[in-house]
Amino acid sequence: MEYRKYPDNETVDEYIKRKEPLIIAIPFDDTKPILMSHVEDAFEHHILLAQFDIRQTDIDKYFRIIVDDESADWTFVCPHDYKGIADRQRRIIRFYNDGFAAISEVLSDIGYFSDIKIPKRYRRHFDAMSDDSTFMP
Repeated sequence: MEYRKYPDNETVDEYIKRKEPLIIAIPFDDTKPILMSHVEDAFEHHILLAQFDIRQTDIDKYFRIIVDDESADWTFVCPHDYKGIADRQRRIIRFYNDGFAAISEVLSDIGYFSDIKIPKRYRRHFDAMSDDSTFMP
Protein backbone atom coordinates (compact mmCIF):
# COMPACT_ATOMS: atom_id res chain seq x y z
CA MET A 1 0.00 0.00 0.00
CA GLU A 2 1.18 3.46 -0.85
CA TYR A 3 0.52 6.31 1.56
CA ARG A 4 0.60 10.04 0.93
CA LYS A 5 0.83 12.07 4.10
CA TYR A 6 0.13 15.73 4.69
CA PRO A 7 2.08 17.86 5.40
CA ASP A 8 4.88 15.26 5.05
CA ASN A 9 5.83 11.70 5.95
CA GLU A 10 7.93 12.57 9.01
CA THR A 11 5.24 14.72 10.63
CA VAL A 12 2.45 12.19 10.11
CA ASP A 13 4.69 9.30 11.19
CA GLU A 14 5.27 11.15 14.47
CA TYR A 15 1.50 11.57 14.88
CA ILE A 16 1.07 7.86 14.29
CA LYS A 17 3.69 7.01 16.93
CA ARG A 18 1.78 9.14 19.43
CA LYS A 19 -1.59 7.69 18.31
CA GLU A 20 -2.88 11.15 17.45
CA PRO A 21 -6.26 11.49 15.67
CA LEU A 22 -5.95 11.10 11.91
CA ILE A 23 -8.19 11.73 8.95
CA ILE A 24 -7.79 9.09 6.25
CA ALA A 25 -9.16 8.64 2.73
CA ILE A 26 -8.82 5.12 1.29
CA PRO A 27 -9.42 4.97 -2.47
CA PHE A 28 -11.75 2.38 -3.94
CA ASP A 29 -9.11 1.94 -6.65
CA ASP A 30 -6.23 0.17 -4.89
CA THR A 31 -3.74 1.47 -7.47
CA LYS A 32 -4.11 4.96 -5.95
CA PRO A 33 -2.47 6.04 -2.69
CA ILE A 34 -4.13 6.25 0.69
CA LEU A 35 -4.27 9.84 1.92
CA MET A 36 -3.78 10.83 5.54
CA SER A 37 -3.20 13.77 7.80
CA HIS A 38 -3.63 14.85 11.39
CA VAL A 39 -7.26 15.76 11.79
CA GLU A 40 -6.36 19.36 12.66
CA ASP A 41 -4.28 19.75 9.50
CA ALA A 42 -7.16 18.84 7.17
CA PHE A 43 -10.41 18.98 9.24
CA GLU A 44 -12.61 17.45 6.51
CA HIS A 45 -12.08 14.80 3.84
CA HIS A 46 -12.66 17.19 0.95
CA ILE A 47 -9.94 19.45 2.39
CA LEU A 48 -7.62 16.43 2.67
CA LEU A 49 -8.14 15.70 -1.02
CA ALA A 50 -7.45 19.32 -1.90
CA GLN A 51 -4.13 19.16 0.00
CA PHE A 52 -3.02 16.61 -2.61
CA ASP A 53 -4.47 18.49 -5.60
CA ILE A 54 -7.26 15.97 -5.99
CA ARG A 55 -10.64 17.31 -7.08
CA GLN A 56 -12.90 17.62 -4.08
CA THR A 57 -15.72 16.20 -6.20
CA ASP A 58 -13.82 12.89 -6.20
CA ILE A 59 -14.66 12.43 -2.51
CA ASP A 60 -17.13 9.65 -3.39
CA LYS A 61 -14.23 7.54 -4.66
CA TYR A 62 -12.88 7.01 -1.13
CA PHE A 63 -13.74 5.23 2.08
CA ARG A 64 -13.46 7.98 4.67
CA ILE A 65 -12.54 7.62 8.32
CA ILE A 66 -11.41 9.66 11.28
CA VAL A 67 -9.43 7.49 13.67
CA ASP A 68 -7.82 7.70 17.07
CA ASP A 69 -6.52 5.02 19.41
CA GLU A 70 -10.06 3.96 20.41
CA SER A 71 -12.29 4.13 17.37
CA ALA A 72 -12.42 4.71 13.64
CA ASP A 73 -15.54 6.64 12.66
CA TRP A 74 -16.52 5.70 9.13
CA THR A 75 -18.34 8.25 6.98
CA PHE A 76 -20.59 5.55 5.52
CA VAL A 77 -21.94 7.02 2.30
CA CYS A 78 -22.33 4.51 -0.52
CA PRO A 79 -22.18 6.16 -3.95
CA HIS A 80 -25.13 5.37 -6.21
CA ASP A 81 -22.73 4.04 -8.87
CA TYR A 82 -20.48 1.97 -6.59
CA LYS A 83 -18.86 -0.76 -8.70
CA GLY A 84 -21.68 -0.48 -11.23
CA ILE A 85 -24.07 -2.42 -8.98
CA ALA A 86 -27.60 -1.35 -9.85
CA ASP A 87 -29.45 -3.10 -7.01
CA ARG A 88 -29.33 -0.76 -4.00
CA GLN A 89 -29.24 -3.50 -1.35
CA ARG A 90 -26.49 -5.48 -3.05
CA ARG A 91 -24.53 -2.26 -3.68
CA ILE A 92 -24.64 -1.22 -0.01
CA ILE A 93 -23.74 -4.71 1.18
CA ARG A 94 -20.76 -4.79 -1.18
CA PHE A 95 -19.72 -1.28 -0.10
CA TYR A 96 -19.89 -2.35 3.55
CA ASN A 97 -17.83 -5.50 2.99
CA ASP A 98 -15.24 -3.77 0.80
CA GLY A 99 -14.96 -0.81 3.15
CA PHE A 100 -14.65 -2.88 6.28
CA ALA A 101 -11.86 -4.93 4.71
CA ALA A 102 -9.98 -1.88 3.35
CA ILE A 103 -10.29 0.11 6.57
CA SER A 104 -9.21 -2.86 8.70
CA GLU A 105 -6.15 -3.38 6.55
CA VAL A 106 -5.08 0.27 6.75
CA LEU A 107 -5.65 0.46 10.51
CA SER A 108 -3.61 -2.68 11.03
CA ASP A 109 -0.87 -1.38 8.74
CA ILE A 110 -0.45 1.83 10.73
CA GLY A 111 -0.86 0.14 14.12
CA TYR A 112 -4.22 1.58 15.14
CA PHE A 113 -6.24 -1.33 16.47
CA SER A 114 -9.38 0.75 16.83
CA ASP A 115 -13.02 -0.30 16.63
CA ILE A 116 -14.64 0.60 13.33
CA LYS A 117 -17.83 2.51 14.02
CA ILE A 118 -20.49 3.94 11.77
CA PRO A 119 -21.93 7.05 13.41
CA LYS A 120 -25.69 7.07 13.86
CA ARG A 121 -26.25 9.72 11.17
CA TYR A 122 -24.91 7.30 8.52
CA ARG A 123 -26.88 4.24 9.65
CA ARG A 124 -29.87 5.09 7.44
CA HIS A 125 -28.11 3.15 4.68
CA PHE A 126 -28.67 -0.02 6.66
CA ASP A 127 -32.42 0.30 6.08
CA ALA A 128 -31.69 -1.18 2.66
CA MET A 129 -30.31 -4.26 4.36
CA SER A 130 -33.21 -4.82 6.74
CA ASP A 131 -33.98 -8.30 5.44
CA ASP A 132 -32.29 -11.47 6.65
CA SER A 133 -29.15 -10.74 4.66
CA THR A 134 -25.84 -12.14 5.81
CA PHE A 135 -24.05 -9.03 4.53
CA MET A 136 -22.36 -11.03 1.81
CA PRO A 137 -22.34 -9.87 -1.82
